[in-house]
Amino acid sequence: MGNKIKIQIKDLWFYYKTGPILENIHVGIPENTITSITGPSGQGKSSFLMTLNRIWQNIDGASVKGEVKINFGNGFKDINYPNYPLPQLRKKVGMVFQVPNPLPTSIYKNIAFPLKLIGEKNRKKIFPKIEYALKKAFLWEEVKDRLKEDANVLSVGQQQRLCIARALVLEPQILMLDEPTSSLDETSLEMIEQLLLKLKKKCTIILVSHYMDQIKRIADKKLVLSNRQLKQQEEEDPLKKKIDTPL
Repeated sequence: MGNKIKIQIKDLWFYYKTGPILENIHVGIPENTITSITGPSGQGKSSFLMTLNRIWQNIDGASVKGEVKINFGNGFKDINYPNYPLPQLRKKVGMVFQVPNPLPTSIYKNIAFPLKLIGEKNRKKIFPKIEYALKKAFLWEEVKDRLKEDANVLSVGQQQRLCIARALVLEPQILMLDEPTSSLDETSLEMIEQLLLKLKKKCTIILVSHYMDQIKRIADKKLVLSNRQLKQQEEEDPLKKKIDTPL
């Protein structure tokens, strides 16, 4: 593939109160690629994403051991090291969830919210960043005259692109998406896929998806999570399939 490793994970374990969800995971994720994660439901795919920006710390009884090292441009840093600043991590590692979750406020304020969290108050600096993020998410032309409207009036597909724009406004180096197209129509799904293919030029993308056709279309690296283990997806051998097919 030729891409440098962006995320290096060694001997990663993830626990809830009931016991281990992930066990002894070793994987490298290349930069500027789309890495897909698939596997049976309930195996811990969302939990794995949580280990990359420490969302697990908000869950009672959750814990992690092992190394999660990310190179943000100045060498690999272990993000689980207690002194690694969480606001800095969340700025560089964005997250988009399965169900769109716009805030109950205007489109403008939805995108401005992460900027306000990091202390940006200058409207002259905020607006260009909002425009940039909405354009990146292919949503600017649809909402540029509606920025004061409630974000919840948008269609489901537009809301998902709004949530992607909200994640992009801080210009993260890594973008994680948990089943982002599961509730979308075919047109919206296609737009999200095209968006991700463009974004990977500047961003490392990790995509949880159950859609095998989608994974074949856009993923560069394919992983499977099953039985608490994360492994490389085996590529289907066309020749073997042809031999095994009854005459």
